[in-house]
Amino acid sequence: MSEQEAIGCMDSHERIRKAQTSGRSFKDPVEWLGRMDINRHDFPYASGLIADSFDEWYKKDAALSFTESWKWCIFDYTGKWLADSSGAREPGNPLWEQIVAVCLQTAGECTLQIEENGVETSFFAMPVGTRSNGEIFALLGCAMPTEQFAKGGRNAAEAMAKHFSTCFYRQFEYVFVTDLASVHIHEERESSRRSLLFQIVQRMYDSIDVDAVLTEVIASISAMYPGADLTLYMSQDHRRAHPQVKHLPLRWNQEDVCGKAFKSGRVALRTINEDNQLVEIGLPLGGKQGVYGVFHLVMRVPAHQNMDNMDMSFLSMVASTAGTAFENAKLYERSNQLIRELRMSNGLSERLNQSLQLGETFEAAFEGLLEMFEADYCCILHYSEDKDGLEAVMCNYPGLSNEIIEVGRGIGGKVYSLGEPVILTEYDQSGARSRLMDFTDSQSLIATPLSVGGEVRGAIMLAHRRPHYFSFDNFRLLQALAGQIGLAVGNALLHAEVHRLANRDSLTGLHARHYLDQSIKEMQNCDFCGTLVVVDIDNFKSVNDTYGHQKGDHILKQVSDILRASIRQGDLAARWGGEELALYLPQLNAQQAYVVAERIRLRVQKETDPSVTVSCGIAEWDWTEKDRASADSLFYRADMALYEAKNNGRNKVVVEAEVRQN
Repeated sequence: MSEQEAIGCMDSHERIRKAQTSGRSFKDPVEWLGRMDINRHDFPYASGLIADSFDEWYKKDAALSFTESWKWCIFDYTGKWLADSSGAREPGNPLWEQIVAVCLQTAGECTLQIEENGVETSFFAMPVGTRSNGEIFALLGCAMPTEQFAKGGRNAAEAMAKHFSTCFYRQFEYVFVTDLASVHIHEERESSRRSLLFQIVQRMYDSIDVDAVLTEVIASISAMYPGADLTLYMSQDHRRAHPQVKHLPLRWNQEDVCGKAFKSGRVALRTINEDNQLVEIGLPLGGKQGVYGVFHLVMRVPAHQNMDNMDMSFLSMVASTAGTAFENAKLYERSNQLIRELRMSNGLSERLNQSLQLGETFEAAFEGLLEMFEADYCCILHYSEDKDGLEAVMCNYPGLSNEIIEVGRGIGGKVYSLGEPVILTEYDQSGARSRLMDFTDSQSLIATPLSVGGEVRGAIMLAHRRPHYFSFDNFRLLQALAGQIGLAVGNALLHAEVHRLANRDSLTGLHARHYLDQSIKEMQNCDFCGTLVVVDIDNFKSVNDTYGHQKGDHILKQVSDILRASIRQGDLAARWGGEELALYLPQLNAQQAYVVAERIRLRVQKETDPSVTVSCGIAEWDWTEKDRASADSLFYRADMALYEAKNNGRNKVVVEAEVRQN
């Protein structure tokens, strides 16, 4: 050490010494405790503390060897017996009442000497006063042999009484400091929780994502109570992503705290096991618009705590804050979802209105529904009169595409027959049966009837493999979209009917001549051959003259029905004009068409009433005869063959090749 450092160290020591000698030493931080005192208002509540202090004082300090024969007792400020050195809680000698009364009256010591069992004993009481003004708050009594009392026992007892006062104030200071420390700890705990709550609120409100809010509040509660078993039960329309989030049960037990909390919107508490201090808590997660779920906590309360100081208000505040944040995030999510649904609904409407073809309408609806609801499967059923059942006109499960479903069978058949929508959250538990759900292993389903012009014409079904996938908002949206789809389907059906009527003969129900012309031209672009058969009712004018035009129309319908029943699906039957009819048989040559025409000729002769006959002219084309393949040329040649049949006696079938040979 250098000389300057040594001098500096000596100066420091000198300054400390001078400060001590001048009374400028550091103040005792607990000096104020020595001035703490009880007052008259505390006396009624100090009995327990006095008795405890007496027990501690006697066991540690008053049980000396020379005081073995002494008996001690303690009284409160009213003279009420509190305890004695034997542990008795009642006075054993009525003499004490007189001694205590005198002591309280004179505010000083009182002594009485009596003889008991041949031994003279001295009884005396000593007041115990407060620090500040000596006000009596307790009385300490002692009984000892008079011989010891006269030889200094009294002085020893007085000294011991002063020590009792010291023991009492030590306990009093301890209780005061303990309460003060508890208040300080409570304040620190509250400050810490307020800070924690602020952080939780800030993190929750920083996010407007529903799953992020729930994850944050679950993590926060788990951090506050690491030993607790925490589960969040949410309503059915919430798609759970967190492993601790489950769906609310559909039924509650009467004592279930989750059911009570969800129904009342208040915290519910129940003791599961009093020995292990195991409790169950239900915290409602709710906002201004309602309760969305319940936090379920199962936790063990420490032995030094009870049910009342578990700070339920703090948990309620966390749950309430989480509910508000969840509601805000849900509203934001819902607004975005509504915007998305509106945009996609408008897009679907545009696609539905782009075409009046029924197949294209169903296709647009099918693709739009899959995209909008993000479903795994979609099936659109449409009732077919011809097939007497529901036809799966659109389905992305290949095994069901174009299948016919019996009315009233399965979920789709019941939706159609009852006209009621259906939502299933867990198919396996529903008891319902559906081929779509069974084949695709789906669990969630929403289905609605497809109405056209106020009449149920089919059903729309959307399925997903995940349970609880579709919400009630999805359910309602599908019903709204079904109305738009039904309107588009109605327009397509109306257009098809108008088109059918425009291309049909009103009397016979056969195709019109212009439709036949157009169809032949279209088929000639893709086929390699075809045959036209022109059919004419023989002597039809005489039929009208004989039986009347009404009967003539009936004969014309009969012949038309025979034509329709005698051809294949894909063949065309049309009214050529007047009593002349025509058949176009694609992919058949003249000899094959002759068989068909001959069968028609025989049936007409046999089945009409009154009986009539027909004459037929046949003309064919194939891809090798480019100059003879036009529709007009085909009509001309078939008409020439018919003319030949008429000239040769009627009730005949003539092929255009035979005419050329003749």
